[in-house]
Amino acid sequence: MQAYRAATLHLLDDPIADAGAVRFHPDGLLVTDEGVVVACGAYADLAADLGDTPVEHLPGRLITPGFIDLHIHFPQVDVIAAHGEQLLDWLERHVFPAEAAFADPAHAAEAAGFFVGEMLRNGTTTAMVFGSSHVASVDALFAEALARNMRLIAGKSLMDRHAPDDLVDTVEGGRWDMLDLIVRWAGQGRLGYAVTPRFAVTSSDAQLAMAGEIVRDHPEVWMQTHLAENHAEIAQAEALFPAASDYLNVYEHFGLVGPKSVFAHCIHLERQAFARLSAAGAAVAFCPTSNLFLGSGLFDLEAALAEGVKVGVGTDIGAGTSYSILHTLGEAYKVGQLRGAALDPLRAFYLATLGGARALGLGDRIGNLARGKEADFLVLDLAATPLLARRMAAARSLEERLFALTILADDRVIERTYLAGVCQHRRDG
Repeated sequence: MQAYRAATLHLLDDPIADAGAVRFHPDGLLVTDEGVVVACGAYADLAADLGDTPVEHLPGRLITPGFIDLHIHFPQVDVIAAHGEQLLDWLERHVFPAEAAFADPAHAAEAAGFFVGEMLRNGTTTAMVFGSSHVASVDALFAEALARNMRLIAGKSLMDRHAPDDLVDTVEGGRWDMLDLIVRWAGQGRLGYAVTPRFAVTSSDAQLAMAGEIVRDHPEVWMQTHLAENHAEIAQAEALFPAASDYLNVYEHFGLVGPKSVFAHCIHLERQAFARLSAAGAAVAFCPTSNLFLGSGLFDLEAALAEGVKVGVGTDIGAGTSYSILHTLGEAYKVGQLRGAALDPLRAFYLATLGGARALGLGDRIGNLARGKEADFLVLDLAATPLLARRMAAARSLEERLFALTILADDRVIERTYLAGVCQHRRDG
């Protein structure tokens, strides 16, 4: 057993729906054992039961659950901050050439080390990840995550049309690649597999039907794809699938909308489409930095939540501009401002932790510091920069401190990242 004394914060529910869901202790204690949480609460309430358990005192620090990144692209690690164009042109100009390099296992392995390390350095402890269309990319990513005991869900991108020749696969080739990856990796350590059609534009009817068959026959897997991100993308999808009533209906038709489905973006959805996602138990990944960077639009978070859709946040590297979930929440606030609905700081924190866990169907395992949860947690340094230290000193409430973190914080705030009770990142200096 190990105990950590610092301020502690986690949530038991969406704080807007349940004002009593906030668990904040200015002088708190987190106790872990064998990779799970034993207790989290006020130090005064728990100290008497510690016995000879070692306690590390971390004054000026805040312990929180680890962050959950619901949408990120591993093979785009080298095109972050690539200039120019909107979605479809950006894919052609920057992304597809970069992804072709991941056919090389050595390149994929080197990139995986950097990619996973960067997520941990920014406080991400669980991620749902797109690989390239190459098995080597997914092998490298899973191997790196397994070595760190990171909870990670990933899959190879399915594309059999409207993509360069060195990225497309075939219906049957994609099927056997996925079945092989599922057998070798799903359930190893804390790994999960996601059936991953890139988006409807790059998959034929036959490939989407095959993806639906894998989802149906393998209840242990997830499904991830893109939906309604960009007007040109939507128009192209509608032209390719004229029988569908709308873009979402393409995925519905092929059996890809269910309780383990995560759809990235969903910027240009009608209210009734959100209602259908909610009825199916599907989730949405809100990716504000990439939506702004590519000029795609402003996600209607309030509409999605009002319809009962499960929502988490995604960095969407490489169109996204930061691996930091804290920074991503700051951009989510700005999107809300432009829509006339400012994001509450506690709800933002919920989306990045328990909300993301619930979006993945993993709310019983991760997302907060409740007893029995996996001990994925962060130690945040609230004085990591002079500006942040000054702003924290002036803050009058927990909400004000959280909001300042989302606007001012970066990777320097993440002093430590723990996976299943083991420190996997410690900030230098």
